[in-house]
Amino acid sequence: MAVFNPFKAVRPIPSLAEKVAALPYDVMNSEEAREMVKDNEYSFLHVDKAEVDLPEGTNLYSDEVYAKAKENLEKLYSEKICVEEDMPCFYIYRQTMNGREQTGLVGCASIDDYINNNIKKHELTRADKEADRIRHVDTCDANTGPIFLCYRDNEKLCEIINNWKKDHAPVYDFIGAGDVRNTVWVIDCEKTNKEISDIFATVDSLYIADGHHRCASAVKVGLKRREENKDYTGDEEFNFFLAVSFPQSELEIMDYNRVIKDPGGLDNDSFFAKLSEKFDVADAPFSPYKPEAKHTFGMYLDGKWYKLTAKSGSFDENNPVSRLDVSILQKNVISPIFGIEDPRTDKRIDFIGGIRGLSELERRVAVDMKIAFSMYPTTIQDLFDIADAGEIMPPKSTWFEPKLLSGLFIHRLS
Repeated sequence: MAVFNPFKAVRPIPSLAEKVAALPYDVMNSEEAREMVKDNEYSFLHVDKAEVDLPEGTNLYSDEVYAKAKENLEKLYSEKICVEEDMPCFYIYRQTMNGREQTGLVGCASIDDYINNNIKKHELTRADKEADRIRHVDTCDANTGPIFLCYRDNEKLCEIINNWKKDHAPVYDFIGAGDVRNTVWVIDCEKTNKEISDIFATVDSLYIADGHHRCASAVKVGLKRREENKDYTGDEEFNFFLAVSFPQSELEIMDYNRVIKDPGGLDNDSFFAKLSEKFDVADAPFSPYKPEAKHTFGMYLDGKWYKLTAKSGSFDENNPVSRLDVSILQKNVISPIFGIEDPRTDKRIDFIGGIRGLSELERRVAVDMKIAFSMYPTTIQDLFDIADAGEIMPPKSTWFEPKLLSGLFIHRLS
């Protein structure tokens, strides 16, 4: 059963929320972050990417960066730019992008649920990326960015959220990065908050949608604090981490497309012959071609779009990983035809999130690539099936939009 608790968020005063809120640290590089904060002293990137306030060329993992992050966060506290809530609360966080809404609950999840697999994963994490966020969270003594969780639809939770939005005014309502509207309500009723926690206690599992590295790092900081506090009770804030939990019907996974460099030594006739062993190949019914169903793919080659349909026997329908379209393409095309065995590290392949559109695939083929594949998006049910089976998705299987902003909610660990 899932633990999901209200907490005393440290959050921006309403007049500065739009200026404080920032995209997560891992969707930009240092140069882009410097440009974003140039005219905004309040941006949370001063905390999450503190190198922006240090000389260019500073080692991103130096002591100075983490110390600067802590200094900038404490400045938000001391100057009353961000203020702690009087009581533990849940928060309703709605994002609206291109007319579509996703609404989640902001609270704190349990590190023990992560350890015991009540919070289920579908990605591997890298030790180097974990190490960075471990130092950041531990030095700042706070979770500075929320983990993106999801759960199976729950009618009662939906009813509570809708009723609260109907009866209360939001505390924040602004247009942020990417023209995304961000709206937040504070649930400052102890009875309602208990009711929400009690409902989550009946939920079998929470699932990480996005933020596996941040989640693993938050958990490891909690375990580190337990080692440092042998008489811990389990109620201390370091036993929990900041998260936003969404019902599955509120979420949409976008396509995560592939572009590949010229493999060399393979003429088109030979390529199409190999391709036809596993796929039915036809001219695309429209251009650019976005697949309309699972197990179909768009392919852009030599200025023309094709439709590929996976043949029976090219994948195992009973295996939740094998039947993913990203797995089908990897197993039957990218690995055997192009010789790209590890897409995580091979420089001949690149990945383009669906938010950038299919025109970006055409552009990349014209500039530095040979061939592009447009994908049908992985579904939330795919994510659930793989996590429930204890399996791992192939790299670059999911792309979530919009991104959860950092800086609207800070969870102090002590």
